[in-house]
Amino acid sequence: MTIGIVCYPTFGGSGVVATELGTYLARKGHKVHFITYSQPVRLDILEENIYYHEVNVHDYPLFAYQPYELALSSKMVDTVLTEGIEILHVHYAIPHAYAAYMAKQILADKGIHIPVVTTLHGTDITLVGRNPSYKPAVTFSINHSDIVTSVSEDLKKETVKFFVVRKDIEVIPNFIDLSLYEKESECTRSGIAHPGQKIITHVSNFRKVKRIMDIIQSFALIHKEVPSRLVMMGDGPEREKAEELAKELGVQEDVVFLGKTTEVERILCLSDLFFLPSETESFGLAALEAMAAKVPVISSNAGGLPEVNINGKTGYTVNVGDVKKMAQLSVKLLKDEKLHAEFKKNAFKQAETFSMDKVLPLYENVYERALESVRASF
Repeated sequence: MTIGIVCYPTFGGSGVVATELGTYLARKGHKVHFITYSQPVRLDILEENIYYHEVNVHDYPLFAYQPYELALSSKMVDTVLTEGIEILHVHYAIPHAYAAYMAKQILADKGIHIPVVTTLHGTDITLVGRNPSYKPAVTFSINHSDIVTSVSEDLKKETVKFFVVRKDIEVIPNFIDLSLYEKESECTRSGIAHPGQKIITHVSNFRKVKRIMDIIQSFALIHKEVPSRLVMMGDGPEREKAEELAKELGVQEDVVFLGKTTEVERILCLSDLFFLPSETESFGLAALEAMAAKVPVISSNAGGLPEVNINGKTGYTVNVGDVKKMAQLSVKLLKDEKLHAEFKKNAFKQAETFSMDKVLPLYENVYERALESVRASF
């Protein structure tokens, strides 16, 4: 198949999932064309069967904001015509699904009928999509996609709850490349923590929804009972406040802010515990990455997180904002070596159920069904 993938090219979960999916498909012999405004951060364009098409948006005095949707639709049309793309897979409803619908109509006017698969990832539904300014367009885009998927059962329920959806939504969970976490022999703790210290990690975009302050507060409580160090990976608007809070609580010497890093897998394999206390998560890809590195997870019980992190087995889930409970359960796990070893094993077993080899063929099946449906209609 020749597949067009549209995504945000950033470090965010939807962009990572789309890039990993495209890489997997290319290695299986499919031709994969990425269409976006810059090269996805994890995309290796030197890989065989992978192509990148940049969407150029020009400034005009007439427009207060750049008309990205128009440029994206036009680029999709152009790429389908020049590269023989058979199917478009768009990640994130806004603006990608809407732009794909316009591209589909333009192509139909030329006698080319191309199916569109839309994957819902989270804030396109739970946050941005509910905005009255966008809700009609999001609803329309979902209902006019040929096949719609979501990354968790919880996100599917949220979509059906807040939008008038006339299509079935198939759940295809996020996935993990387990091979990235196989090199345990390369893991050395001395560069991160002092001898005897436990290592707790977190990775995110440091937005308010990630509840970064909860992590710092909980760590301060843990630090009183267990020699430990907190490693914070990522960057965003809450970072400066978190640094100030660490100073106020007297734990700044053992809180390390690494910023954006490409060494996430390597650092995770050094960890004893991973924190993800988000206010909402459609899936919790960061938690899954930690579990693939055999790291137990302390997370909130929001959104799709309980589908990934099994309470009392792979880690613990707590109510959003329950800093004391997070700390209590963390101390319990860090002090009990036998329990910690059991949770490590369980975490990896759970991660195996989300391996690329098990999940990604589901997308190939979706593509085949979408193509068959369009062929049967014309």
